[in-house]
This record gives sequence, structure tokens and C-alpha cells, in this order.
Amino acid sequence: MFKENRRNASTDTLIGAGTVAEGKLTSEANLRIEGEYRGEIACKGAVIIGEQGVAHSNISAQDVTLAGKVYGDIVTTGRLIITSSGHITGNIMANHLIIQEGGMINGSCHMEPPASEAKPSHEKESATASGKQDSKANEERSRSKQAV
Repeated sequence: MFKENRRNASTDTLIGAGTVAEGKLTSEANLRIEGEYRGEIACKGAVIIGEQGVAHSNISAQDVTLAGKVYGDIVTTGRLIITSSGHITGNIMANHLIIQEGGMINGSCHMEPPASEAKPSHEKESATASGKQDSKANEERSRSKQAV
């Protein structure tokens, strides 16, 4: 008879249009800003800044989607998506970066793959093995020179 109420898992906290909030925001879940926010944002989930959203904030989050404006730095452990209407004035540190045509960055960008993507273990092993072979060859050369 009654439909089961389901929470929208993609957004757990909303700062709606027409709302101005200020302070330090820490969230274990996802965050969407459609209004204006001033202050630090530390989010373990995703942060979405809507087209009308404005954040005067340093943002630290898993993933960030920017369709509005951010004045501050963004640090993501995952992906930063800047849509065609997105603007950032600040520095970026992200593992993955997607900028749609029209999106703007005024600042610097630093990208590093996560430690798990840095170098596959089989490449490390082969590099170590080749390093051992090179050192053995060098030892043999130095022995043959000493014998002469």
C-alpha cells in the first residue's frame, strides 16, 4: 500500500539555494551546495557544487563535481570534475581531473596517482631482477679486470 521511503544515497547533506552558511563543515557522507558556503569543508564522501552554488572554502573530499564557483583550494583523493559552468580560483590536487569545455581554473594543478596505481608490483620485481643482473655483470667485469 505504501511505497517504501528511500534516501537518496548520492546526497546526504544539502545547503539549498538562498542559504548562506559559514563555519567548519565535516561530513562522513556526501554534500551538495546550491547556496553559498564560507569556511573549511572536510568530506569523506563526494562534494557537489551546483550551478548556482558558491563556496569560499578549502575543500577536501573523496570526489568533487564543480558546476558553480569555488574560491579556495580543492584536494581530492579521487576525481575532480569541472563542468562547463564550473570555475575555481585556487589550487587543485587530484588523482583524476576532468574539465569540460568552458570550465575554468585560475590556479595551479598537481596530480599524483594513488599509491596503488603508482607502479604495478610485477614491474617492481622485474626492475629489481634486472638490477641484480646488472650488478652481477659489473662484478664479473671488475673481477676479470683484476685478473689481468
